[in-house]
Amino acid sequence: MSTVSGKTQVVGIIGNPVKHSLSPAMHNAAFAACDLDYVYVPFFVTPENLGNAISGLKALGVCGFNVTIPYKTDIIPHLDYLDQTAEEAGAVNTVLIKDGKMIGHNTDGDGLVCSLAEDLDFIPGDGTVMLIGAGGAARGAIAALCRAKSQRIIVTNRSVDKANALKLDMNRIYPEVCIDVINANELNKSALSTVTLLVNTTSIGMNGDKLHFLDLSMLPKSAKIYDMVYSPPITPLLYEASEIGMLVSNGLGMLAAQGELAFNIWTGITPPKGYMKRVLEGLCGS
Repeated sequence: MSTVSGKTQVVGIIGNPVKHSLSPAMHNAAFAACDLDYVYVPFFVTPENLGNAISGLKALGVCGFNVTIPYKTDIIPHLDYLDQTAEEAGAVNTVLIKDGKMIGHNTDGDGLVCSLAEDLDFIPGDGTVMLIGAGGAARGAIAALCRAKSQRIIVTNRSVDKANALKLDMNRIYPEVCIDVINANELNKSALSTVTLLVNTTSIGMNGDKLHFLDLSMLPKSAKIYDMVYSPPITPLLYEASEIGMLVSNGLGMLAAQGELAFNIWTGITPPKGYMKRVLEGLCGS
């Protein structure tokens, strides 16, 4: 797509803030690679204007948009339907506007599962997955891991009530999955010694801060570490884990994979394999 015209289909992202988002560059490059007449635009939306912004996007004929912090749950009452991924996660990161209806999806969790396979050669199954955090990102992750046939998941969080609420919600849908909750301040070798994959779903590490309650030496040496944070590309968690020989990955692959899924929801087309991730790596200097 070289020129925006009256025929150009518009998609975008709403959030507060959005100026940091890499999604516009990633999607616009993919639209061009697929020779699609689409353009992806960031929309800064304040909380008091969320409802008006969503109605405005629909009225203007926008065909879909991504949703980022802090609106992934707040947007739900404004939508007509949720698909299974959004229903289970209780959060929306992608909206399709079709036939006058707004349909919420969540591609974050499935994007994580795709990235785990590609970047860490990890397929959910018999091992134990530990999630750090119990917020919106954790909800999308645990729902997707359950769909992917994880057998045991440990949720660790400083707010045990929030983690227990997440456990109850998921076990209503996936009663066959063993989900345990552990207070982050009570992690010990007994809890950590069975972990095959540890995933940080929080923003800790984005500003160089550490997960002070986590002692990586208590994990098996074969454990794999995934940090959803992708900027900086090497967080303190990933640095410490790699120093003791663990296989690690940041969240850039998840960002690309969830973008590929959203791209397909809007266009019916899948972008070239790995293209979005290569664009992101170029932007991040990876």
